Amino acid sequence: MLLIAGGNSDAAVFRRLAAALAADHCVITYDPRGNSRSPLDGPPTDQRIEEHADDAHRLLDHLTGPDEPVHVFGSCSGGLVAIELAVRGQARIRLTIAHEPPAMGLLPDAEDHLAFFEDVHETFRREGVAAAMSKLQLVFGDGPAPALPEAHDNTAFFLAHTVRPVTRFVPDLTRLAPVADRIVVAGGHDSRTHAVHRPAVVLAERLGRERVLFPGGHVGYARYPAEFARRLAGVFALPSGAVTSGRTGGGR
Repeated sequence: MLLIAGGNSDAAVFRRLAAALAADHCVITYDPRGNSRSPLDGPPTDQRIEEHADDAHRLLDHLTGPDEPVHVFGSCSGGLVAIELAVRGQARIRLTIAHEPPAMGLLPDAEDHLAFFEDVHETFRREGVAAAMSKLQLVFGDGPAPALPEAHDNTAFFLAHTVRPVTRFVPDLTRLAPVADRIVVAGGHDSRTHAVHRPAVVLAERLGRERVLFPGGHVGYARYPAEFARRLAGVFALPSGAVTSGRTGGGR
């Protein structure tokens, strides 16, 4: 089972979830490039979902056999990476769960949302991390960001090089069509009314899938790791194409 962190998070955010899953699964997670213990070789550059998906694909090549089935869970921008990986690694990936991927370009009011993230970036450049993060919390229900475990603070890198390109990434629905029955679009039960949840609703509909709710909000896996692990394992245990809101929905 591969767990892909998003935003400014690193592998530490999955520590308790991975421990809950490890009784029945071999769990792999890592620091995305540019975050914490995965420093860039050269100067910082804007991050690309396609490049992050290549990283995850090479990691699977390194750690798993060519015929070994893999389940993938990605959170936030990690959900976008997981979706892109589903296309590139379709011979090996049995099921992908993308939890609240911020594909704002799919929304009918996409330009408004993209302008908002542009403003967050500009606020960071003018006023620094605290002011930008205060503005960013509007997409998470206008509440303070939860304190998450992390190896290092990656917030400045996230605001400078990740938040804009990631929210502008739009999954290629044509390329996803052949693997749509192996993709689950998920969201937090407690974040259903938040702007960050809206792309999950639209993406599930565009893929002809049911949106699945998980315990907690945008980072429910960090707050409720045991409950989240049970839901995760339950969804991964379902046959391809069998995911419906009636069978796997719910929340905390």
